[in-house]
Amino acid sequence: MSGPNSDNLKLNSYPMEPIATVRSCFSTRNGTPRQPLLVPLARASLIFDSSRVPPASLEGLEGYSHCWIIYVFHLNTDLEKLWKPSSQSKFKAKVRVPRLKGGKMGVFSTRSPHRPCPIGLTVAKVEAVRGHVVLLSGVDLVDGTPVLDVKPYLPYCDSILGATVPGWVKEDHLLTVDSVNFSEGFSSSLGDCWSMAEKKSLYASPDEFESLIKQVLSWDIRSVSQRSRPHNFPVDTETGSTVDDASTLEHYQEDEAFENGSSAVIYHLILEGLDVSYRMDSKANVVVENVTVSSHTQNGDQIID
Repeated sequence: MSGPNSDNLKLNSYPMEPIATVRSCFSTRNGTPRQPLLVPLARASLIFDSSRVPPASLEGLEGYSHCWIIYVFHLNTDLEKLWKPSSQSKFKAKVRVPRLKGGKMGVFSTRSPHRPCPIGLTVAKVEAVRGHVVLLSGVDLVDGTPVLDVKPYLPYCDSILGATVPGWVKEDHLLTVDSVNFSEGFSSSLGDCWSMAEKKSLYASPDEFESLIKQVLSWDIRSVSQRSRPHNFPVDTETGSTVDDASTLEHYQEDEAFENGSSAVIYHLILEGLDVSYRMDSKANVVVENVTVSSHTQNGDQIID
């Protein structure tokens, strides 16, 4: 095809396709850390497409302690809207910020996944390079994430001495919990599940997996609405009306994160296809109750709800 339309297409389109896919311990968005390196035990493998990326492309990467990963927010609830003309996409200039208890900020002052171009940037620790696979830790990537590029982390130019951030970014205490404890029967239930999980697990033992759970739940992974109105159907804080738009509702619910009970709310965290149920009291003390094999699977193993 040639002519003016063809030339315009070349100017406005770029040859980008995923070069790798993430295999992560985080089976769903809910529970995936909001930032990298917050959970040191959070592991993932970058599995490169050998037809597009020869293994030689990764030579030398093992010499770096960390790398940058550019990826696609492929599970965004508003992804389909981005294919529409800008006049119909209903792009939201402001997004809810967990550290502001649901208050809003301009999207470009946040790391929100809900962006005009659904591209993410993260940093991870490089554990090893094995052929066409890179082993990582400290990740904040959900299983199945498409990766566009990998670049080495360079301290001399990537770490900026004297860099500053707004005060609200420093409010980490709003997202931490006071304690994480396990019920008496948890170790037994994990042992029962481990025989099914260990063959494909990124972890060597149930004890190591339990440590992962504790690190993840040391941060309050609940959505803003779950923290403020866990027993009620979400209500829009601006209009006071019930949230009935499907995509908006998903912003509140964030997967299968919780279920209402008669005396307490039971929350769910899905790691490596195992459903970890826990509760949290009003003083931010977490008790991990049970673990079962999740019923929702994709490709026969990993959960990507």
